[in-house]
Amino acid sequence: MHILVFYPYIPYPLDRGTFQRTFHLLRELALEHTVDLLCLSENGERMEHRAVFEQFCNKVRFISFEHPPWARLPKRLASFTPTSVQHWALPQVETALDEMLAETRYDFVHACDIVLAQYFMSKHRDVPLAVDRSRVDLLFQLTQLKFMTKGWRKKLLDLECIAKVWLFEKRVARRASVEVVCGPDDEAFMRANISKRVPIKVIANGVDLEYFHPDSASDPRAEKPTILFCGAMDYTPNIDALRWYFSEIHELLRAQIADLQVFIVGKAPLAEVQAYGKKQGVTITGGVPDVRPFYRRAWIQIVPLRIGGGTRLKIVESLAIGTPVVSTTIGAQGLDLIHNEDILLADSPEEFANETARALLDASLRNQIEARGMKTVNLRLAWPMLGCELSMFYRLHFNKTTQQQHSHEQNIPDIRPALGTADIPARSAV
Repeated sequence: MHILVFYPYIPYPLDRGTFQRTFHLLRELALEHTVDLLCLSENGERMEHRAVFEQFCNKVRFISFEHPPWARLPKRLASFTPTSVQHWALPQVETALDEMLAETRYDFVHACDIVLAQYFMSKHRDVPLAVDRSRVDLLFQLTQLKFMTKGWRKKLLDLECIAKVWLFEKRVARRASVEVVCGPDDEAFMRANISKRVPIKVIANGVDLEYFHPDSASDPRAEKPTILFCGAMDYTPNIDALRWYFSEIHELLRAQIADLQVFIVGKAPLAEVQAYGKKQGVTITGGVPDVRPFYRRAWIQIVPLRIGGGTRLKIVESLAIGTPVVSTTIGAQGLDLIHNEDILLADSPEEFANETARALLDASLRNQIEARGMKTVNLRLAWPMLGCELSMFYRLHFNKTTQQQHSHEQNIPDIRPALGTADIPARSAV
């Protein structure tokens, strides 16, 4: 099939979890299909990596843009479209999309997230549309409201946005030929709150097993009990996770593990995150050229996330490299991991501190979870396997749809008058 893949960013270097998902699924789709790529580039960033995509895509087009100013309150309230979606309504993008769709008849468009689905709501209605959800926006905003919103004015504006996101999600579901989500929890939420009819395919986030592999000879475990939290440090769910950990869990854990060492690894740490580095035994690294040594030296990775939506690449990467994980249930959602076998799960501060301490104090438990976690990832969560699953689903779904359309067209009398006759570079920092 001939597919147009449409992304709101250039997913390279692979320095964000979302980029990992979109890049690897793109590459796997390109192994089976002819893929043209249209990416947006805020302020022209990352456009120098075009050659990476030209190695496996048929056609590559990058569009530089600047976000318009956020809508003022009267204009915001007058529109039924969420401001988070309006912010991505860009004339130059619409023009580029119009040109590509005019030049080529695609079997379908694979668009990432609802901010790009808006370009197909009133125009290009005849083009089959697959919407890949790196997160379900309604679910994300509902959980963010619970943990992050402060002050009545901000809460009212957030509620207004959530209501509009809910309505827009329903519109997208009616327009889409299929939606792709990261886990069964996302699917269940969509079925309960958005649409019972749109076809939904679950494709979990995976891992590059050639890159994330154990290497104890190069990177042995730290001598002291060491835990790791990894991820972009300007991302709301990660900020909230660290806030919860340090306000309610950290001292409980230190009471059991006196010589505890904590590494917070990830790009763009905000001032709140940097302040945690003043605590005894806590190191804030910022962005690093290679995250693997930190995974391997840590005894445990913690994932104290409270804001849901999507699945966490940090978990599958950690398991692949052989570092056990302690996570909240919502942090591990969508991965179908078993507590006390693949992972340790805990949802209250006391439970989280106790499960982490139990793993740090019990080497046999760590070894058991390490072995089982690595086995599970190798069996189910490698990118080639997941990409093949998505490709097969698309082939079956869109070929069936095309055949039905052709069959329908053949039964309609034609009343029109006769018209005559490079190897991919190494991944970047986290």
